Amino acid sequence: MRLRNIPGAREVIGASEYVIPEESGCAGKWKEIFGNDQPIHMEIGTGKGRFLMELAGLHPEINYVGIEKYSSVLLRAIQKMEEEPLSNVRFIRMEAEHILRYFEKEEVERIYLNFSDPWPKERHAKRRLVSREFLDRYRILLEKGGDLEFKTDNRDLFDFGVEQTAVAHWEITAITYDLHQDEKMNEGNIMTEYEERFSAKGNPICKYIISPQYKNVKQN
Repeated sequence: MRLRNIPGAREVIGASEYVIPEESGCAGKWKEIFGNDQPIHMEIGTGKGRFLMELAGLHPEINYVGIEKYSSVLLRAIQKMEEEPLSNVRFIRMEAEHILRYFEKEEVERIYLNFSDPWPKERHAKRRLVSREFLDRYRILLEKGGDLEFKTDNRDLFDFGVEQTAVAHWEITAITYDLHQDEKMNEGNIMTEYEERFSAKGNPICKYIISPQYKNVKQN
């Protein structure tokens, strides 16, 4: 269960060198922020940072941005960064709905969604990070040829996400309903805290990789 109310978490986050201030105008300035022109990969809902930081350690040639809305959770990721600093990682504490404020068009090469909030009530469908509304945002951010990777143990959310790809004109390039039993898609897989916990209970992990289609799709 996520901790959401650690006293002083906001202050620590605000003072951290690893966190981009919410009010900053960082769109189009990521090369300046990282001090290089490496590709940008982003995780939305980065949690305590395990997945993102392990990935960043393996791929110093890529810059990683972690988005997390809960201060008390992001605080844990910052603490990990202070113990083992990575120059190619930055965080933003923000609601995913506002993501277009922080990145310019075609500024991101890859997006990761890991065990996102399922928002099970139908009236909250637009809040799901795999909804058409979010896919339309991601389309703007992704460079041509970019993609999105989504993992979850929630089959209802996954089925919803698969359905939304067609509605939003995205192409599924790879898919599995049992990641850890799929030799090809599981190769090089980095587990999140949730993935380790759920798979230990015997829950199959679903994953897809999708890319936007552009033919006959109106661009913003």
